[in-house]
Amino acid sequence: MTGDVLPCFDASTMVLPDDSSCIITVPITLDVASNHGVIVASKTGTVNGTSSLCLVENLLQKPSVKELVEKQAILRDGRTLLDTGVIAVRGKVWVDLLKLANSSQTMISELLKHRKEISLYEDLVAAWVPEKHEWLKLRPFGKELIAGLGSHMMFSYCAYNLSFLHFGTSSEILDHLAGSNAALVGRRHLSSIPATTVSDIASSAIILSSNIAPGVSIGEDTMVYDSSLVSGLQLGSQSIVVGVNFPGDHGDRLKDDSFHFILPDRHCLWEVPLVGRKERVIIYCGLHDNPKNSYSRDGTFCGKPWKRVLHDLGIQESDLWSLLDTQDKCLWNAKIFPILPYFDMLSLALWLMGMCTNNNNSMLLLWKSSQRISLEELHKSVDFPQLCLESSNHQADLAAEIAKACISYGLLGRNMSQLCEEILQREVSGVETCRDLLSLCPNLEDRKSRILPQSRVYQVQVDLLRACGEDTKAHTLEENVWTTIADQTASAVKYGFGEYLSESNNASTSTHQDNGLDNYSYIPRRAKVELAVRVDFVGGWSDTPPWSLERFGCVLNMAICLEGSRPVGTIIETTTTAGLLICDDTNKQLHIEDPSSIAAPFDHDDPFRLVKSALLVSGIIHDRFLSKTGLKIKTWANVPRGSGLGTSSILAAAVVKGLLQIMEGDESNENVARLVLVLEQIMGTGGGWQDQIGGLYPGIKFTSSFPGVPLRLQVIPLMASTQLVLELEQRLLVVFTGQVRLANQVLQKVVTRYVQHDNLLISSIKRLVELAKIGREALMNGDVDELGAIMLEAWRLHQELDPFCSNEFVDKLFELADPFCSGYKLVGAGGGGFALLLAINADFARELRQTLENSSDFNVEVYNWNIFLEQ
Repeated sequence: MTGDVLPCFDASTMVLPDDSSCIITVPITLDVASNHGVIVASKTGTVNGTSSLCLVENLLQKPSVKELVEKQAILRDGRTLLDTGVIAVRGKVWVDLLKLANSSQTMISELLKHRKEISLYEDLVAAWVPEKHEWLKLRPFGKELIAGLGSHMMFSYCAYNLSFLHFGTSSEILDHLAGSNAALVGRRHLSSIPATTVSDIASSAIILSSNIAPGVSIGEDTMVYDSSLVSGLQLGSQSIVVGVNFPGDHGDRLKDDSFHFILPDRHCLWEVPLVGRKERVIIYCGLHDNPKNSYSRDGTFCGKPWKRVLHDLGIQESDLWSLLDTQDKCLWNAKIFPILPYFDMLSLALWLMGMCTNNNNSMLLLWKSSQRISLEELHKSVDFPQLCLESSNHQADLAAEIAKACISYGLLGRNMSQLCEEILQREVSGVETCRDLLSLCPNLEDRKSRILPQSRVYQVQVDLLRACGEDTKAHTLEENVWTTIADQTASAVKYGFGEYLSESNNASTSTHQDNGLDNYSYIPRRAKVELAVRVDFVGGWSDTPPWSLERFGCVLNMAICLEGSRPVGTIIETTTTAGLLICDDTNKQLHIEDPSSIAAPFDHDDPFRLVKSALLVSGIIHDRFLSKTGLKIKTWANVPRGSGLGTSSILAAAVVKGLLQIMEGDESNENVARLVLVLEQIMGTGGGWQDQIGGLYPGIKFTSSFPGVPLRLQVIPLMASTQLVLELEQRLLVVFTGQVRLANQVLQKVVTRYVQHDNLLISSIKRLVELAKIGREALMNGDVDELGAIMLEAWRLHQELDPFCSNEFVDKLFELADPFCSGYKLVGAGGGGFALLLAINADFARELRQTLENSSDFNVEVYNWNIFLEQ
């Protein structure tokens, strides 16, 4: 990406040619094109409803309408192709580009020595366009670029659905941040802002990485970035302030009634360090000033025509521009910005902006006697290393203040890991600051607030320990995070671990004696439970603790049979022999003589930990009849390992349900679902409620969870019509990819990001919840195509939550399926397992199935399935 743009579109939908370079374009009106680069593409190429792919014939820079016509750059609809500055290079072209880069050290040295420059945006692209070669030969190292890259051609990939945001000017920045795209902006990020009762800060102001003192006024839609503002400053509306740090030793003068610094509406203010100098320079201009517009035509400074500026201030043209200079006189080359002590520069800034009418003569004399610099000279004189260092130190200090307040007074609502990254930008003192913050953490243990989860307290300490380089302690303390999440989950469903894990055998024995169980006779009992597996359309992750304990969750999923049967089940029988016998479908067996010896935590490699956990949460190991009888528990799951169909949780639900039947306890789906939620925490897998809900309840379900104690679940079956059921069964392919990945490996990363309060993750899961609601409405209306679009967006969100939820094999599978499908995704947490491919219609589904079954590139298995509709 070489341009000053933010392109918003789904890059995964692009199909680019191999061994080529492509420049991404978008159709744009001619008035916008006149301020940007334009691509002239061949009239022949590949065109579909969302894009076109054509050879690039020419490149134009800020062309006039006349030039667009002459170069045949205008499309049939009257628009032209805008160069977005996004370039994709693949295959042989990429190899040649790497070779050129690898041999470019001499070129770079020559450029630095002679203070020349080449442009990735113009020169590099021109090497792939023969029409530009004659122009390129006259540029620095143009011949080398042509020799290295010129044998290849360039394509224009026109993305019709691309949203093009250009950040080339200050006014455009404000338009994007405060206008129609304002919803994308965090208006208060990494900033220290006083109470509104001692400042006047408009609600639409954008404050980023800044420290605002009391007594400051900031107008509507004004952006303040990387700055420190002291009392007595007034910033108008629709203005931009960047990198301005008013020194504390001038604070008293700024507060003095005789002086206030006022930045007018629609103005910009910058402050930058200069190479080889201690002084900094303050730069300012009007928001809509174009630095390249000439003095004699429509050039302006601070929004006023140049002639009026010079007249009002008594400045001569020769004061700003050399008579020997043959360039157009404009703001870009005007020597107007003085380099003086800070307070004098502020005074002159007010005078030059027309905000000071008194002492004009003294201001003029001070300005004329000062050393001054133009924007052109400034461009070559900014001390960028110093600028970056000061900016990072400023942000580190702000992050430290916010982190301290978060620990001392708040509810740990900020992402401490992210704050620590900012703090550690101070290489010398960053670690010491983190150690100081860590020393405040013991006070958190004393807080008994019901709205401050203990898992969050531990996670903050883990993040600070890691920032201090104490990884061993952090790893040890991390166990407490997961333990407290498990405790919170158990509490939320009204089943504390204590009542199952700490009951004494003596208590059980005495209970048996009190009930006359010495005369208890053996009664044979048998329970067989078979459950469907689930496929999730959208909403996953919102069911997972601690999200579901703290926030609203929604999941849309469906119970299905595979190859004509419910594939997950258990048979539990009482035996005359005491003890427990557990066996699974791989012929592994375990005999436990004393059931009361079962206790958590379990080894992660224990193949029977699921059944052991089920025995714990059901309470059967303390039930009275186990003193005189035993149990035989057989389990099976006729699905591939790592399927993503919720098999583990559904098998747990089957075992818990069977045990409760044996005990004649509450075997309702609601009770079983809640118990399995606790079971997941005991096992250490940490899963949510959607898997067991998906297998326990038939058909398509929209399930909501309401946080609190107890956690409430609401399962709403969708009354699917015969037509909807038939359409889904005909169009939806359930395909095992052969790729295996365990969900708990993904879950731990995602849950950690949530406990850290990762804002991007939180917003993604919120969107998944919203999509589940939209998907429910779509299915109720019989709109299966809309469900496909929802699946696609859900799949993109899952890849944000976990970048490894896909892989090269899955990407190629979806690329093959894309022309046949309206939607697709992996089920569950992704990374492998089963894929859902929702075909455009039944014919496409049959064709896609045949393609997959006959393909030698994809060793996948397409399963026969049907919606499980019976209870």
